[in-house]
Amino acid sequence: MKVKISWNGEARFLAEAESHHTVLMDGPPEHGGKNSGPRPMEMMLMGIGGCAAFDVVHILKKGHQSIVSCDAQVEAVRSDEVPAVFTKIHLHFKVSGDKIKENIVRNAVKLSAEKYCSASIMLSKGGVEITHSFELI
Repeated sequence: MKVKISWNGEARFLAEAESHHTVLMDGPPEHGGKNSGPRPMEMMLMGIGGCAAFDVVHILKKGHQSIVSCDAQVEAVRSDEVPAVFTKIHLHFKVSGDKIKENIVRNAVKLSAEKYCSASIMLSKGGVEITHSFELI
C-alpha cells in the first residue's frame, strides 16, 4: 500500500492513494494554513473510525442483522508535550436497524477491537489506550 503526499503551498498537502482518491489536508491559520481541509491527526482518527465501522458493519451483515445505520464517533486525547501523540482514543458506535440483537453488536465491536481493525490495533500496540462502546438506536 502506498500514498503520495504533495505540498500544495502554505500549510496544505494533497494526499493521493494508490486507488487514485485524493484528500486535501491543511493546517490552522495560526500555522500558515487556511483551514481548507482536515488536519493530518484528524485524518488518523477518521481512518481508525472508518476501519472499525467497516468491520462492525461487515460482521453485523454476516450475522444477518438488518442494519439501517452505523455511525462511529471517535474522541481522542493528545499529549500536552511534543510530539502531541494520542494517549487515549474512544470509539462509540450507534447502530440502528430492524430487530438488531444487542449481543451480536457487542460481539461485532469486540471482534473489530481485538481482531480485525488494523488501525486501532496498531495504535494500541504503540501505547494508545483504546476503548469502545455502542448503543442501539
